[in-house]
Amino acid sequence: MRSSSYAVLPARALRAAVVLALAAGAVTVAPAAHAETTAPAPAAKPYMGWSSWSMQSSKYPGLNPDGDYSYLTEANVLKQTDAMAAKLKKYGYEYVNIDAGWWRDNSWKPQFDQYARQKADPDRFPSGMKAVADRIHAKGLKAGIYLPAGLEKEAYGDGKVPVWNAQGCTTADIVYGDLRTTNGWDSSYKLDFSRPCTQKYIDSQAQLIADWGYDFFKLDGVGPGSGKSGDQYDNVADVAAWNQAIAATGRPIHFELSWSLDIGHAADWKKYSNGWRVDTDVECYCNTLVSWENSVDDRWDDTPGWTRHAGPGGWNDLDSLDVGNGEMDGLTKAERQSYATLWAIAKSPLYTGDDLTRLDSYGLSLLTNREVIALNQGAAPPARPVTASDPQQVWAAKNPNGTYTVALFNLADAPAAVTADWSTLGFTGKAAVRDLWNHENLGTHKNKITEALPAHGSRLFTVTPPGGRLDWKGYEAEAPANTLGGNASVGDCATCSGGKKVGNLYLGGKIRFNDVVVGKAGTYWVKVAYISGDARSVDVSAGSGGTTRHKLPSTGDWGTVGTVSVPVTLKAGTNTITFDSGTSYAPDIDRIDVPRLS
Repeated sequence: MRSSSYAVLPARALRAAVVLALAAGAVTVAPAAHAETTAPAPAAKPYMGWSSWSMQSSKYPGLNPDGDYSYLTEANVLKQTDAMAAKLKKYGYEYVNIDAGWWRDNSWKPQFDQYARQKADPDRFPSGMKAVADRIHAKGLKAGIYLPAGLEKEAYGDGKVPVWNAQGCTTADIVYGDLRTTNGWDSSYKLDFSRPCTQKYIDSQAQLIADWGYDFFKLDGVGPGSGKSGDQYDNVADVAAWNQAIAATGRPIHFELSWSLDIGHAADWKKYSNGWRVDTDVECYCNTLVSWENSVDDRWDDTPGWTRHAGPGGWNDLDSLDVGNGEMDGLTKAERQSYATLWAIAKSPLYTGDDLTRLDSYGLSLLTNREVIALNQGAAPPARPVTASDPQQVWAAKNPNGTYTVALFNLADAPAAVTADWSTLGFTGKAAVRDLWNHENLGTHKNKITEALPAHGSRLFTVTPPGGRLDWKGYEAEAPANTLGGNASVGDCATCSGGKKVGNLYLGGKIRFNDVVVGKAGTYWVKVAYISGDARSVDVSAGSGGTTRHKLPSTGDWGTVGTVSVPVTLKAGTNTITFDSGTSYAPDIDRIDVPRLS
């Protein structure tokens, strides 16, 4: 399990090894064409569809009979197209996305046209990429295609390859003179956008994709991200150039970025694209498609910091949703439901990498649950954690109609009860609960709902609250009445409620909130406002009582305030609540709010 989304994974390393298995070969020739003119794609809601990569990358028996990644063929893509049209199209699935390798043979030798643009490998795609897109369109679906960032090394051709529709420009005129490499695998030369020929090259690639009739384009290995940082791997200019080039084609093409994008550049990804992968590959590169530990479960830690960036026009992409094939998926039924639940409530695109011709009944029920799909595709905002990122956690979002989406997760390796207390949502009293996965009204529940969940299990509810709201009593961290210990200190914070925060909570640094008054004894879900650029843990205690360690999810950066609620047992009257970093590093604390319970 990784502590952050930038750690190097064996899965990604395997993929890198394949992409870097460069093979020498002559450049082959294909003619250019011209595209129709239409409007740009808006990405008003997360897209739904299928992607080839999960099966390409798996070692499940029979999937890649001609060597690693050999699953990707015209015949297999069209087989999945037919299955999607028959089984999933009516539920909103529409994109058939062809991932890495469509221009490479089974030994990874590439094909390029006379303008250094990728060309279909004749064995994988004998009819060519336009014919495949046409076949996909004939089923009423949309076609997607893939390229890595930069100029692929094999396309350079000693710098003598001309650029289409750019008189006098060659590949030597679009890269840096020192041939510095870029992308997540260093498989390309970095493009130099200070040179006028470079945009022309991206224009030529986008035009070719549009001419073939593709509706979706994934640019992979993008940095900062993809396991790389620094100027050499900064591909923001590439992304901007692709945005410009796609718009110039006049064809509506959804533009997706991959992988583990740097959240520090979220504004760039939102400005120039329709979606961005927030994490590494979900695939395990093993004898199934995925596994819980590598790397489905990472998403609960890695997604929260991105939540605020998702919305119409651009979405946080959690990667393929591989819950439909049972044994081949490599997950229990409980894990499959939790996987699908997180993707749905996070408003991630819903695209599966499963074999659509072999969906089992349970997988089909997960992929086609109309209430869950409506949640993902409708006006509801992305959910976020409302409790700490502990093994048992609750995510929620307030919907435009006043209801709440509430998901309970037990991420522990053993069964456990999980409680959603209505005070964490901002109200108390009775609330109506509907189970979305089971299409069942569960009646009214007073103040909370508790469910016994299996290991890695979940429940997904719509909660309709009463009209009243909960009152709170707030306590600022920087208040003079509080006691600071160790290195803890008050600092400025433009986004904090009082313009200040308590930071430097590390290696014994602590803050004690004094004079916290409640009217009666009990367990209170105390709302903690904090700032943390990554997920960090803190020890919480009341008075002389025992300490409980809670992990607070990332707020995305060190300038954004987030909130979660933690349970604290208080006595009637005056209390103290302490946040102690212990032997590690804790978040900065802005304030706490204690609910006023009647």
